[in-house]
Amino acid sequence: MPAQPLTASDLATLPVTLPNWQLVDGRLHRDLVFADFVEAFAFMTKVALVAEAMDHHPQWSNVWSRVSINLITHDLAAVSILDLELAKKIDRLIG
Repeated sequence: MPAQPLTASDLATLPVTLPNWQLVDGRLHRDLVFADFVEAFAFMTKVALVAEAMDHHPQWSNVWSRVSINLITHDLAAVSILDLELAKKIDRLIG
């Protein structure tokens, strides 16, 4: 079954479901700061493996110790359950 966009009620519960994420410009967004570049890159490598297994990949950037993540389902031009699942998995990797 193809991914479906989150409903308005799903989006309304995001602050509870994903308290460390924000809805910014129609995307789930989170900024992270690590001790240094190596730690940031190691985190991104872990996320890359999870994202590849899901076949759902983030938009992200990295500058030294900072990682900025945006999640959206491009085929839908909306946030979907896939983005919600990936965000939860990312949060678990952070601990």
